[in-house]
Amino acid sequence: MDLVKGIDRLASEATGETGLAERYAKALFELADEGRALDPVAADLRALSVMLTESADLRRLIRSPVLDRAAQGKAIAALADRAQLSALTHNFLGLLARNRRLFVLPAIIAAFLAHLAERRGEVTAQVTSAAPLSPEQAGALAEALRKSVAGKLAIDARVDPSLLGGLVVRLGSRMIDASLKSKLNRLQLAMKGVR
Repeated sequence: MDLVKGIDRLASEATGETGLAERYAKALFELADEGRALDPVAADLRALSVMLTESADLRRLIRSPVLDRAAQGKAIAALADRAQLSALTHNFLGLLARNRRLFVLPAIIAAFLAHLAERRGEVTAQVTSAAPLSPEQAGALAEALRKSVAGKLAIDARVDPSLLGGLVVRLGSRMIDASLKSKLNRLQLAMKGVR
């Protein structure tokens, strides 16, 4: 439990949601690295990210100011048990619930995975599509992106049905928006200019 107190102390020194998330992510990363559990924790966090994307109830749970610490803790513990998350991830989620910090979980996940990619010399491309990519599509996209990256490439694939079609690719500070939603928005703006 001394390590948990250390995480809490480091995180409490942070300012703002981004700083808070970064400190928690860094502390979790150091614990996972020390325990040689970077890959299991990363897998847990990726699974949690998918759950957060797919479940409006889970998003409400982590952001709810109405639920008290005990209720959030119980709910997140049940989720961790059911998802068979590692002990470190399970304990970490419990700490976030006790400290009323579950609302920064998405930012913590992103920061942890960024630390892991940096450690491994990987560049992460965030690919958002309207529907899940087939293995062939994912392979072709990965191959095309590798040509523009000097180093290893990791793809963080997400699904957002509101895009209607196409993709949005973020690679570092670059973004390519080839979604049907954006094209329709641009067409709508152009049509307003014609009137």
